Amino acid sequence: MPDVTITIGGRDFQVACQAGEEHFLRAACAMLNAEAEPLVQQMGRLPETRMLLMSGLMLADKAAAIEDENRQLKARLAALESRPAPQAEKVEVPVIPREVFETLAEIAARAEALADRVAERGQA
Repeated sequence: MPDVTITIGGRDFQVACQAGEEHFLRAACAMLNAEAEPLVQQMGRLPETRMLLMSGLMLADKAAAIEDENRQLKARLAALESRPAPQAEKVEVPVIPREVFETLAEIAARAEALADRVAERGQA
């Protein structure tokens, strides 16, 4: 088990952790230190146990608020998921009469014939 030196509120502590878990320990330490530093700055030198207790309580308060928000969001998600699926909206697409396609085909054929005649005149 590796020993890791962590700093909380300006004080160093030796903590043992599982191999490979050092980065998790350092991340947790950073969170605890973020709570301890303002305490030390506001109140000056505190007894170690009091500083750690206050920092832990502040961190626990934030965690409780996040858990409460998570619970509310899960309830909201469950309510949204339990709603019946909305009815599919019926969309009517106009049908183009067959005569329009035939007329467009005739116009295209005439345009191609004219293009061919213009091309023949240009080569002559």
